[in-house]
Amino acid sequence: MKIAVLGATGNIGSVIVGEALSRGHEVTGISRHPENAKPHAKLTSKQGDVHDPDAIAKLVAGHDAVISSVRFSLIDAQKLFTALKKAGVKRLLVVGGAGSLYVKPDLQVVDTPDFPAAYKSEALGGRDFLNTLKGQKDLSWSFLSPSAEIGPGQRTGKFRLGLDQLLVGNDGKSFISREDFSVAMLDEVETPKHIQKRFTVGY
Repeated sequence: MKIAVLGATGNIGSVIVGEALSRGHEVTGISRHPENAKPHAKLTSKQGDVHDPDAIAKLVAGHDAVISSVRFSLIDAQKLFTALKKAGVKRLLVVGGAGSLYVKPDLQVVDTPDFPAAYKSEALGGRDFLNTLKGQKDLSWSFLSPSAEIGPGQRTGKFRLGLDQLLVGNDGKSFISREDFSVAMLDEVETPKHIQKRFTVGY
């Protein structure tokens, strides 16, 4: 497949790019600093501004899917949707946050008393982005939320998938490695099972 990744040189975006390349896909990595990308025969690195729909539309045209791994504080959902429509790309996958997952039927992670203040703005942005996505009926979108914590780790290929509920392991921790998060993301690209849905991944 031909896959475009926005935020391709970021902490999670770069791992997603690596996972896609390891599966033999052709990847266009779009970022503010494409010079930071690790060279690969099937990777084309491009500079792109997510606030310029016309520029992004040109970069993603002809791709089977676009994966957005851009911080919600740095991206305008409507401008991204405009770019995809101009490019004729119907498949969008989004690296989501855990803040909008539920810990109780009417309580999301971001609204819990002990949610870290430093991450609140980004978490609220992710929730707003997801709510905006839900109104896009002509896009085949998927929004993948990680566990409460995501960081460097191993690519095990062994994890659980869920929908709107925060996943917590038997050890009481809610964690997923960037590597296994990327496996779940590329699995969804190759075999879509969560069209117009949010889902989550954890151990």
